[in-house]
Order: sequence, then C-alpha cells, then structure tokens
Amino acid sequence: MAIRKNRNQKARRSLIRGFLGILTGDILIRKLALTNLPYILFITLLVIVYIGNTHYAESTVRKTDVLAKELKELRSEYITTKFELMFKSRQSEIAKSVAALGLEEPVTPPKKIAVGNE
Repeated sequence: MAIRKNRNQKARRSLIRGFLGILTGDILIRKLALTNLPYILFITLLVIVYIGNTHYAESTVRKTDVLAKELKELRSEYITTKFELMFKSRQSEIAKSVAALGLEEPVTPPKKIAVGNE
C-alpha cells in the first residue's frame, strides 16, 4: 500500500516538474528538446492551424446567422409584396383606379366577330 502511494507521489511530482519545465522554458534548453525540435515545431504548426480553423469556423457561423436573418427579412418582404399585388390586381381595385381616368366597366358582354367561314 505504501509502495503505491510512493509511486503515485513520484509520478505526480514528475508531472508537475514537467509542466513547470514547459512553463518556465527549461525544457527548451535540454538536449532532449533539441533532438525533438522538429516534433515541437510540428506541434506548434498544428496548434496554429487549429486556432486558424476555429477562427474560420466561427466567422462562417456568424456569416450564416447574418444571411439567415437577411433571408427571413426578404421572405417577409416577398410575402407582403405578393399580397399587395394580389390585392391591387383584383377586378374591383382595377375598376377603382381607372375610374379616375374616365374608364368604366362594360355592362354588355363582348361580341364575337366572325371573319370568313369560321
């Protein structure tokens, strides 16, 4: 039991030392860091790409939200305009608007004019 506690404490101390070595920069001075420099640079590159990808994804989400709001506004404008057009193209509304010009609806139905043998 005491051996397990001792191993856990040693592992915890080495983890803390490693973490503090990274924070203070001591890890970069050691020979081990110089031999693993390409790996460290690769990890750094991956972190930069990850940050860039996250920024790109967030900006895409923001643009999508803006376009969704714009689409909603345009859809409501379309419905309003369509309703107004349907209202103004009714026969009674057309008759009211041309009455000011002196035009009236004919009371008699139209007559068919036959030309030839039709």
